[in-house]
Amino acid sequence: MSKVKLAVIYYSSNGTNYQLAQWAAEGGLQAGADVKILKVPETMPQSVIDNNPSWKAHLEETKDIPTVSLADLEWADAIIFSMPTRFGNLPAQMKQFIDTTGGLWAQGKTVNKVVSAMTSAQNPNAGQEQTILQLYTSMYHWGAIVAAPGFTDPSVFVAGGNPYGTSVTVDQNGAIKEDARAAAQHQAKRTVSVAKWVKAGLEQ
Repeated sequence: MSKVKLAVIYYSSNGTNYQLAQWAAEGGLQAGADVKILKVPETMPQSVIDNNPSWKAHLEETKDIPTVSLADLEWADAIIFSMPTRFGNLPAQMKQFIDTTGGLWAQGKTVNKVVSAMTSAQNPNAGQEQTILQLYTSMYHWGAIVAAPGFTDPSVFVAGGNPYGTSVTVDQNGAIKEDARAAAQHQAKRTVSVAKWVKAGLEQ
């Protein structure tokens, strides 16, 4: 069987979800997958970004990260999404990208993708679970297979115990408070494992 192809697709304005994406990519590589880290397009006006030094600095830091395309979705067997919560929902940038996938969906090319999601917020009860579940709602419409981490590894508890997907909070300096690296890696390994089973079944 050929290697599982994992796309780690993120949106980040200050770097938190870029960090989560990097940790997930580590887990995917450890699980033997071919891995791409990809960002969704930024849609905020440059004037808004210019007024936020950390946002501007992060975009400069990640300017060489490839922007996700529909071809990347078609390529992937497994997809991990990482994005901050916005009022308990997806950030507009991630939602806008997902809204461009109707053509792939209509061709049946989103069916049986194995997906999982991660998120962040400034407070521990700021909508992290709801944001992940909102993303999964779109995935059900895709016909995708959701591979949530559940409580399948001790690292989930160390990171705060979110069974839907790794979620973190940040301090005033933007640093992640939780010890979440192992949880993000485990979530990616689990996603790749499920994708291997699905891929093996489809190739029979």
